Amino acid sequence: MPTSKNNIIETDAFYIKVDEKDNVAIIVNDNGLNAGSRFKDGLELIEHIPQGHKVALTDITKDGDIIRYGEVIGYAIRDIKQGSWIDESLVVLPKAPPLHTLPLATKVPPELPPLEGYTFEGYKNADGSVGTKNLLGITTSVHCVAGVVDYVVKIIERDLLPRYPNVDGVVGLNHLYGCGVAINAPAAIVPIRTIHNIALNPNFGGEIMVIGLGCEKLQPEKLLQGTSDVYPISLDSASIISLQDELHVGFKSMVDDILQTAERHLIRLNQRTRETCPASELVAGMQCGGSDAFSGVTANPAVGFASDLLVRCGATVMFSEVTEVRDAIHLLTPRAINEEVGKRLLEEMEWYDNYLDMGKTDRSANPSPGNKKGGLANVVEKALGSIAKSGKSAIVEVLSPGQRPTKRGLIFAATPASDFVCGTQQLSSGITVQVFTTGRGTPYGLLAVPVIKMATRTALANRWYDLMDINAGTIATGDATIEDVGWELFHFILDIASGRKKTFSDQWGLHNALAVFNPAPVT
Repeated sequence: MPTSKNNIIETDAFYIKVDEKDNVAIIVNDNGLNAGSRFKDGLELIEHIPQGHKVALTDITKDGDIIRYGEVIGYAIRDIKQGSWIDESLVVLPKAPPLHTLPLATKVPPELPPLEGYTFEGYKNADGSVGTKNLLGITTSVHCVAGVVDYVVKIIERDLLPRYPNVDGVVGLNHLYGCGVAINAPAAIVPIRTIHNIALNPNFGGEIMVIGLGCEKLQPEKLLQGTSDVYPISLDSASIISLQDELHVGFKSMVDDILQTAERHLIRLNQRTRETCPASELVAGMQCGGSDAFSGVTANPAVGFASDLLVRCGATVMFSEVTEVRDAIHLLTPRAINEEVGKRLLEEMEWYDNYLDMGKTDRSANPSPGNKKGGLANVVEKALGSIAKSGKSAIVEVLSPGQRPTKRGLIFAATPASDFVCGTQQLSSGITVQVFTTGRGTPYGLLAVPVIKMATRTALANRWYDLMDINAGTIATGDATIEDVGWELFHFILDIASGRKKTFSDQWGLHNALAVFNPAPVT
């Protein structure tokens, strides 16, 4: 219990300072600390500071640098005294790093030593990919058919799946695209490519089934052909059902046709069984949402350590979220494997800058109110913590939204930062497992791939004990190291990919709808 002596509260007060150059730190203690709390180094708080929020370690003058992660996250709006609470209202957002003066491939990390002998039990596909689930995916060419697909999915789950015990489930790949859109607009390449590539996700086993209406702009044939930068799907290997087909007389006719087609695919999927595969066949997506100030010092660095372990195994690891990378891009371009990859990073940043500009907004729209309540002052601080998920490996490839990788290793897959959109876009890029860190908490999940939730704080992990799969809050309290939690996550990924364990989102059936990124006009 705290005791009072000479009007100064003595307590077990803790803060986390990331870099020697930092002049701020974040408060570790649950429920924050009151004025008068003193730290072991003699720092004393002059006001109450909530958990995760920043304390001034030194006096900071008006317009002075506010430094965290060894980087300037903003400028003081007024004089700030040592021991004060620095909330977002005191921090002026700095300009984003310029894009065309950044060093490219100047600090390429040395290749980490190989990590051999690690395997998982996966589903091998004819195209060489390996799934972590065995699912029937029903692709839609237009949102008009979503209600029918949802109706049929329930029947498949109830009546058909019990006959096919090797099939894990059925997924209706509904979306809001397909008609009432400028289908030939240049930016339409993004949603068309995305929907096309989702159907090719390894967890669907190469069984392509498309439900269309008949009059939509995105005809099923066009969807299967995709865009110029995708692998086209042969019409001979896909099943297409059009609800407006004159053969369908009444709703029951449509349903029966879909069920009969689905059963043909289920028969083939049921022949698949798990086989021992090297960890190099994994494709993992790393994402954060509901972030707080602990994200960049507990969960995300642990994810980064696990990312490096996967890369050392020869696996593919994707990190994303352009707006949560943009303000830390100067730390990533030197890590590009070569100048070409570095330039691709800049291209994706510039594309998104222009996209925001057309919408008459900018990066200040991020972070969310919850992020700020968790101690994040602005998008600069958020980005510096976000990129920790990328670990220390070289970046070997950069993907535009919805593209599939051509290389293994650490990849930046450009997506918006929205949880639902990022998840959907990573799914289209071929992830077979996702790791999702959160400090505020979210029940987010995907049906098509298992989503591992990692809490940044022990308080969240304890309160949401049956929603958070891994607790990284032990790093903040000194009960575990980044390496400890990183290894825990790595082994958990292998268990989840093998079907030996289930994520909480899969246990409870908490799965978000797809949210395809569409930057093209809606007509």
